[in-house]
Amino acid sequence: MKNILIATDFSENAAHAAAYGYRLAAKLQANVLLCNAFMVPAELPEAGMVTWPMYEYDDLLEDGRQALHELKTKIEHENNTDDYKPLVHCVNEAGPVVSVIDELVRKNRVAVTVIGTHGQTGIGNYILGNHARQLINNSTVPLLLVPAVAKMSPVKKIAFATDFKQPEKDIDAIYELIALIKPLNAELLIAHVHHEKENTAETKKKIDRFLTELSNKADYPNIYYRMVQSHKTENGLQWLYEHGNIDVFAMLHRRHNFLESIIPGSYTQKIASEINIPLLVIPGKN
Repeated sequence: MKNILIATDFSENAAHAAAYGYRLAAKLQANVLLCNAFMVPAELPEAGMVTWPMYEYDDLLEDGRQALHELKTKIEHENNTDDYKPLVHCVNEAGPVVSVIDELVRKNRVAVTVIGTHGQTGIGNYILGNHARQLINNSTVPLLLVPAVAKMSPVKKIAFATDFKQPEKDIDAIYELIALIKPLNAELLIAHVHHEKENTAETKKKIDRFLTELSNKADYPNIYYRMVQSHKTENGLQWLYEHGNIDVFAMLHRRHNFLESIIPGSYTQKIASEINIPLLVIPGKN
């Protein structure tokens, strides 16, 4: 049985992400690892300068266990409409968030990790959270980042956005995405965001080869392709978001790639208040 790992810090955003992740687990017929990672104040750098009370380790452990149990009860009670009821196993461990999550992924059959995001609404908040950037860079399984305003609606349409600069890596990511979303029977839109100057005969041949291979090997009928032409990548994605009726954005993450090109800089400021759907980051393979 595969698992969905939901990391929480007991904030409102994290609670919303936990509810979203639980509903997704029900649709995927997966079980849930509900995880909290905490740091003992005495183990933190310059702990002597921290103004919070110095709880004992056992007290921190018990507080976390109780909070996890309350969150588990809440998400199970609020999401009881599906036939499949995910089993929820609570994990409360001391250590850095990224290290705790990495160890749980390594030891369990985790299909996707779910985290809530902090800061402003939208893509901008994916880099504002305390740990999101580290998780994006280090995750070995797909990472679903859920903004606080994401709707609790069924996932019916997923857009995999790409610039087709490395199609061989894109196609591997799409196969991984299909394996994850098959139980959802969701529509998968391959959204090619490109500049007008890239609209050449060679580009067309490359895309035709890509789509032929995908249709022959994907074993998934609900795949569609759409070209989104724009002089700026961010404008093309904004158009796709506003007019595509999309429930989840999916992107491949690799060093110096399409995803990294749109997250930093001024684009974040322009789009941050507009994007309110989850982002699924698929890790690139070394």
